[in-house]
Formats: sequence, C-alpha cells, structure tokens
Amino acid sequence: MPAVYTQEFKQRALRLMEDHLHHTQCSQWSAAQAVGTKLGISPHTMRGWLKQARRDAGTEPGATTDELEELKRLRRENRELRRANEILKTASAFFAAEPGRRWPK
Repeated sequence: MPAVYTQEFKQRALRLMEDHLHHTQCSQWSAAQAVGTKLGISPHTMRGWLKQARRDAGTEPGATTDELEELKRLRRENRELRRANEILKTASAFFAAEPGRRWPK
C-alpha cells in the first residue's frame, strides 16, 4: 500500500526541492534524489509532486489536481449510472416477458 503523506509534508518537501534547484542549478531529477534521500521519499514521488504542483500553479501544461479529482468523480458517477441503466434494462425485459400478467391496482 502506498504511503500517505500530509499536504503540509508535501509542501515542505517541495519547498526544499525548489530551494535545492535554485541554489545548485541542478536538474529536477538530481534535486529529487537529494531531497528525497534526506526525507526518505522516492525521487520518482518527489518529481511527481513537483510536476503536479507546477501544473496546479499553471506553469506546466497538464491537468490540475482539481481537474483530476473532478474527472475521477465523473467517471465514478458514469459507472454508477451505467450500472443503474443495466438494472433497469434487465427489469424492463423481465416485465415485458410476461405479457398476460396483470398487476394489482
């Protein structure tokens, strides 16, 4: 199971990484390795956080965190609606299969 980090921890890690980038003029990967090693975080995770933070700030192209959350919510809603639609289709076919049956009023 992936580790869950607080938003505050992520922000601190990103500030450290931005400072490292600014002071050493190194690559994102080098900064992610240096800061990640100090904090016990994978450089891949650090770099992903940096890229997402820059997308959220509008300085890098791509979907923002809010857009990704909305997409996830809409996909879940779509899946639930498709399931409900299938249930209704099945029920409709079941009731249509008994043409002579009378229902109480």
